[in-house]
Parts: sequence; structure tokens; C-alpha cells
Amino acid sequence: MREILPALERWYAAGVPFGLATVVAVSRSAPRGPGAAMAVGPGDEVVGSVSGGCVEGAVFELAQEVVASGEARVETFGYSDEDAFAVGLTCGGEITLLVRPVTPAADPVFGAVAASVARGEPVTVATVVDGPAPRGATLAVWPGAVAGTLGTSGLDAAVTADARGELAVGATGSRHYGRRGERREDAVTVFLHSFAPPPRMLVFGAIDYAAAVARIGDFLGYRVTVCDARPVFATPKRFPAAVEVVVDWPHRYLSGTGTDERTVICVLTHDPKFDVPLLEEALRRPAAYIGAMGSRRTHDERRKRLAEAGVGARELARLRSPLGLDLGARTPEEVAVSVAAEIVALRWGGSGVPLTATAGAIHPVGAR
Repeated sequence: MREILPALERWYAAGVPFGLATVVAVSRSAPRGPGAAMAVGPGDEVVGSVSGGCVEGAVFELAQEVVASGEARVETFGYSDEDAFAVGLTCGGEITLLVRPVTPAADPVFGAVAASVARGEPVTVATVVDGPAPRGATLAVWPGAVAGTLGTSGLDAAVTADARGELAVGATGSRHYGRRGERREDAVTVFLHSFAPPPRMLVFGAIDYAAAVARIGDFLGYRVTVCDARPVFATPKRFPAAVEVVVDWPHRYLSGTGTDERTVICVLTHDPKFDVPLLEEALRRPAAYIGAMGSRRTHDERRKRLAEAGVGARELARLRSPLGLDLGARTPEEVAVSVAAEIVALRWGGSGVPLTATAGAIHPVGAR
């Protein structure tokens, strides 16, 4: 949704109806997860993707139909054994889509939601998928505000509470309720799409490898900050425009910076006077990934110094050092790919081995 937001905002501001298809459920091996979106706007302009190309043609027609009828629809696509060329997922998975028309009249909260997402403000959008509530109705939930309705005050109250819980952890998925929001009932299916602020990537050490890691971090959707105590190296012109550059001692900057379970920390300084105090701080705070660059000799010396500084075995076990997967990387760009590969594998529980040597589903369902 973030990727296609500029086009959606433009159509919405012009009052032009468009069809919005959102993946609300997946099973087995599916190329895109819940929340993936595709929209069809004026002049048959298409933005986004829901399957990587498998069913986009059929979704294009569905989007046109819901705009013409003004009524939302739910469709499920899966692999067809009888006809491999039929509409379906050749990967063998199954996806369920909610396709709905969007206009200022049909979805009065869309503009406010889009503005919040563009500004990086947390918001969850709850949309009725199925049941006795109005299909396609939306409720927008911010940490301190609510807009829209799903049809009844009881359902709104129950969904609001759950939406704030999901927003706190950046989760997206379906919930089931009774008609008036009763728990432990499944009459109404509601899709909760959380737009938490982008996760952070903190890169320490403004070297040439840092520039490559920063570029790939930005490409993966992280909000990237590069920090170095040396102003001659920490200059914005050496890094992509979207990357924040900070001149400060790494450990001091990190001690004053919030991190959470989605934060990625890459230590590329490989200088003990920077590394040790920085890693002392990093290993004692929440983070999804903490990696440090250096040779195996540097790694052994670093671990020894950290242990002497009082860092325990459990904390040291979190350290990915030397960082990156074994790809035979040489150039800064290749090293950045190996680092990104390790981050992705750790996030989704991947093995890091070639897919030809594995069995089972290729695409994981859900986020860890």
C-alpha cells in the first residue's frame, strides 16, 4: 500500500472512483502476504500487485466491476490442477482478496489514513470482509483517535481495541466477531491492516560499505540512519537522499535513540574504541538484528572485550558477527546484499541455503 499511495491519493483528491484489491488471507505458498494491494484507476491505470503476476488480469476486471457496481466483492484464487492456464496461482497457494470501490463518499476516512501513512504516523484500517456488517465498510484507528464505522457501536468498540493492539506490534491480519462485536463469535470477518512507522536501520561507521548497506536498507523499506563520530566521513553527500546522517559517538547516539523488535543495527566501524561501547549498548536493548563487520580474529577479540565489559553469554549470542551470509561477496555492494540476505532470513526464519536444496513452501505465510 505504501508503494501505490501517491497514485491513490491523487485519484481520491480528484474524486475519481477507483477499485482497490487487498490480500486479506493466504494459505500455503503464496507470493504476496496479507496487506498487498493493487488498484485500478481512471484510464485503466494499474498500480501495485497482489500475486506477482499470476492473477492480476482477473483482478483488473474485478476492480472495474466493483467500481461500476459500487459493491465490494471477495474472491479467492488458487491453483487449478485441471487447467494450469486458468486463473490461479501456479505456486500452489491460495489468496483471498477484498476488492472494493473507493470514493470520498464511499470511504470518507481514506484521505486522513493516506495522509497519516505518508507522514509515517501509525494507523490501523479495519475493513469488513464478510458477514452481516456492510462489506467494505472501514474504521480508521489511530493511537488517540477513531474515524468511520463498521455498522454498529459494539463492533466499532471491539475492533478499535484490537486494532490498537495490532498497531502496537505492527501486525496485519483478520479477526472474527459477533454482529455487535461479541468475542468468540465468527459472524463478521474484519481485516486489520496496520501501518506502523517503517522499521529503523541504524548503520554505524560511515565507510564505503555503509553507503551500500544504507542504499539496500532504504530499498527494503527501512528508515535508515548512518552515524559516525568523524565529520569528514559522515557527510550527507556520500549517502542516498533518503538516509539521515548523524555526526556523534555511536554509543552516545544509540543510548539516546529508541529501538524496538523491528530495529536493525549494523556496526561497520570495526574499531574497538567505537565497537565495544556501542555493542554493549546495542546488545542490552530490543532489536531484530545486531550485526558487526570484521574478520574472525576481530570477532574473537571483540567478544573477549565485551565479556570483560560485563556482557553476558545470552546477550553475546544475539550478535551476528561477522555479519552477512556466505555469498563470497567482495565489493561493498555485494557485502550489502549478503547483509540484507541475513536480515531477511532472520526475519522470516529462512535457512539461507539454496532453494534447490529445500522442500516445502517457498513463501512463508505471516510475519514473525
